[in-house]
Amino acid sequence: MTSEQINVLLATCLASFVPPFMSSSLNLAIPAIGTEFGASAVVANWVVTSYLIASAAFLLPFGRLGDIIGRKRVFLAGMLIHVAFSLASGLAASAASLIVFRVFQGIGSAMGFATSVAILTGAFPPEKRGRVLGINSAAVYTGLSLGPVIGGLLTQHLGWRSILFTNAALGLVAAAVTALKIKNEWLGNRDESFDVAGTVLYTTSLAALIGGISTLKTFPVARWSALLGGVGLVAFVFRELRADHPALDLSVFRNVVFALSNLAALINYSSTFAVTFLLSLYLQTVRGLDPQAAGVILLAQPVLMALLSPLAGHLSDHIEPRMVASLGMILTGLALALLARLGPGTPLSWVVAELMLIGVGFALFASPNTNAVMSSVSRNHYGVGAATLGTMRLVGQALSMAFVALVFAHYMGSARISRETAPLLLASSHVAFALFSSLCAVGTLASLARGRLRGNST
Repeated sequence: MTSEQINVLLATCLASFVPPFMSSSLNLAIPAIGTEFGASAVVANWVVTSYLIASAAFLLPFGRLGDIIGRKRVFLAGMLIHVAFSLASGLAASAASLIVFRVFQGIGSAMGFATSVAILTGAFPPEKRGRVLGINSAAVYTGLSLGPVIGGLLTQHLGWRSILFTNAALGLVAAAVTALKIKNEWLGNRDESFDVAGTVLYTTSLAALIGGISTLKTFPVARWSALLGGVGLVAFVFRELRADHPALDLSVFRNVVFALSNLAALINYSSTFAVTFLLSLYLQTVRGLDPQAAGVILLAQPVLMALLSPLAGHLSDHIEPRMVASLGMILTGLALALLARLGPGTPLSWVVAELMLIGVGFALFASPNTNAVMSSVSRNHYGVGAATLGTMRLVGQALSMAFVALVFAHYMGSARISRETAPLLLASSHVAFALFSSLCAVGTLASLARGRLRGNST
């Protein structure tokens, strides 16, 4: 690798690691945040949800903007915004200000997410793409899964604000490497214009849809928010079909590999994002472990993900990505089906084994699927391809938590999570894991149906 390629890999992997690490860390810190600010469970939940919705809503527009004005420029601006509002969030004096800062933090993260994979794909030739995308996927999943472990330690010993300051420091390193060491800009469609009206319609509609689904059991107006969001997205599609320079070039979805690979990603994240959340509750509430011990057990998953993601990406350079990714989805679905049988006396060694199986499945799915998405579009569409895939990831994460919220509302109602309500928690988890396993079966079909990639234009 050239020195610029090494710096690109470093900066993009840091950008891919930081947001999921922060999100999963703060999930563990929510009780401490709620206690400090005297916030209700609903308000405390929006500390996480506000960031997730903002990131999902702005990913695609910034991917398109990066194609037009330069991917490095958007990436660097996003890292600086993320750093600034990570610091602001760490200094927040109230729950309301923290939620507002988290929205802008999510926007900054969206700018990095939307362009990092496109920059990485443009910096490396096709024959090396799978390997570096595998390394990048390892960074994403390692951040997502190490968060509860390191976040628990930081919260316990230094306070929840230290999580945000740590992320600001990591983001600053990524920004410095980008500004000082990376020279290329990776322009895509320089002569095209940016569809401002379409972008506003898209971002507001998607935010209304996800926000409505997330609060369906909490606020009476949530169903109308979700409905209006859905109608708005339909209107956005019709607008984009007629636009000269659309915010989202829908022609890319005529590519079966691209469309079904993104669908498989949406289903995969919908099936798996809440697993760590549910198992953290199981280990602490049902089994009575402390947060640090629970975090050590949950570490079994990211270790295998980090080790195997580069290998899986390299494998997808030589074997059809759909075959490798589909095998990963099958293994994940099997592990989720086994988790649906967890009981109060299940040996912890079995829990670790099932987490390891999920880790293998994650690794086999993620980087080959990313390779399939990015290799199925032309170089001019790398930004939109990466942003679409990133949007599938974040929307899937939001839907995963929404499914859990709906199941909890049905089985637990307004009951607090405690040792006394552990049987209800366990019953809810069984239903959620069974649902997620079923989704993996559907995702496997989508993954297999995408067809062959070899021979497509890259």
